[in-house]
Amino acid sequence: MKNFDVIIAGCGAAGLYTAINLPADMDILVLSKRELTLCNSALAQGGIAGVYKSPDDDPELHKQDTFIAGGFENDPVSTDVLVHEAAIDIDRIINLGVDFDKKPDGDYHRTLEGGHGRHRIFHHKDSTGYEIETKLLAYVQTLKNVTIWENAAMAECKKTDTGFSFNILTDEGFKVANSHFAVFATGGIGRVYEYTTNSAIATGDGIAQAFKMGAKIKNLSYIQFHPTAFNNRDKRECFLISEAVRGEGAYLKNCHHERFMHRYDKRLELAPRDVVSHSIIFESKRTGSDEFFLDISYKDPEFIKNRFPMIYKNLLDAGYDMTKDLIPIYPCHHYLMGGIDVDTCARTTIEGLYACGECSHTGVHGNNRLASNSLLEALVFSRRAAKDIEQKNKTHTRDHTEARFETNDNASHIPSGIRTKIRRIMQKAYFVIPDVEEVFKGYAEICKLRESLENGHYKVDRDYIEASSLCTCAYIILTEAKKIATENAELTTSEGEDMYNEYQELSMKHNDTEYTE
Repeated sequence: MKNFDVIIAGCGAAGLYTAINLPADMDILVLSKRELTLCNSALAQGGIAGVYKSPDDDPELHKQDTFIAGGFENDPVSTDVLVHEAAIDIDRIINLGVDFDKKPDGDYHRTLEGGHGRHRIFHHKDSTGYEIETKLLAYVQTLKNVTIWENAAMAECKKTDTGFSFNILTDEGFKVANSHFAVFATGGIGRVYEYTTNSAIATGDGIAQAFKMGAKIKNLSYIQFHPTAFNNRDKRECFLISEAVRGEGAYLKNCHHERFMHRYDKRLELAPRDVVSHSIIFESKRTGSDEFFLDISYKDPEFIKNRFPMIYKNLLDAGYDMTKDLIPIYPCHHYLMGGIDVDTCARTTIEGLYACGECSHTGVHGNNRLASNSLLEALVFSRRAAKDIEQKNKTHTRDHTEARFETNDNASHIPSGIRTKIRRIMQKAYFVIPDVEEVFKGYAEICKLRESLENGHYKVDRDYIEASSLCTCAYIILTEAKKIATENAELTTSEGEDMYNEYQELSMKHNDTEYTE
């Protein structure tokens, strides 16, 4: 079978939840780029934010915190949808078997994370994403109308007069599949950086493909660098020390083992992620050191082990006991706020093409995502996409048109080192505080690499697909960064820091929560 009503590229929370919410009489194909649970959704630790049966919380307070964290650049309509429909999807996944931690009285244990003014984070220990991903996957696998292709990479997608045609690289070679509707739920772009918390599949394939198809891409340069990635200094994929660790009282310390956040923000360790990451860079310049630590050792050891079993084990395997030791941390690429531009029903600017999850730009995150809003965004907007597809499918043609694809099977493999070069360029040019000179240099280099990949007639294999995607995403990011740098050419470093400090003061002014040591 190669003709479907809907093809979903991506097997994370957004892709699976789209399939769950589509009607049972629609034929659906879900593409999993690698093994079924290898995705950013499964790596999410902290939890899912939302107001659900919460007597002391309100969606408007959740929206206010989201605006503050996002620098007030959030789309108000989309954000309103996110916070007010959170309860619908939290309730649904609970009914699908997702097990959130509870207190002795039977109520859900809601934790606190940076930027939140209320305890509203539902979690399963410190592996919430894996709990949600595996429970959604288990349910999807029971649906008779859903087919899942594992180890199936989207090589190309073309618009046809009846919908879409996909060229898909599988272990058995290329397969073509056609659909009336397409959903890109391909995750983030973490592998465009030397160091990231993202999984190995996060190469921006959906974003790059949508860009080539002519879809609008927005704010791809809005990249979040998580302040507390485990600093092992020798692995590309950095283990994340969840926001929830700071939410439970962990201290940030500099190379002198001193707390320092009081120099930069009155919210201390509970400031939003971008504020903490910038503060670490500023403190690094002040001390002349890039050694930073997270310290929760003053808490009860049994509480730490029970609350953060996965983090505790992973750190212990790396030689650190978080009940006794300082944890080495440093900012690292983590999340993308921009992406394929969509409306509140996840519709892109291409008719019939939808985008959900991290690869999409809903506008809810502004210029910095509030902790634990990502899983919520994936669920809310994929459900809305499914409902929109259901309505449109009632009047859609039953025919399928198949496109032709060129794969250059006998062509040469791409030169080695292209992806490494892209990562090095991005790490130097656009990390936490962009280096304007490197932005312009990097842009010129990326343009040359992109031209070589597009015109080199190389063999289309997994290496080519990922290198092409990474290069396209880097090109879009640096194009945006170059434009911003040009517009602010007269701004001095001192003036830039003054503007940033004004933003911090404004964000704290709008937050009536008292943060104390």
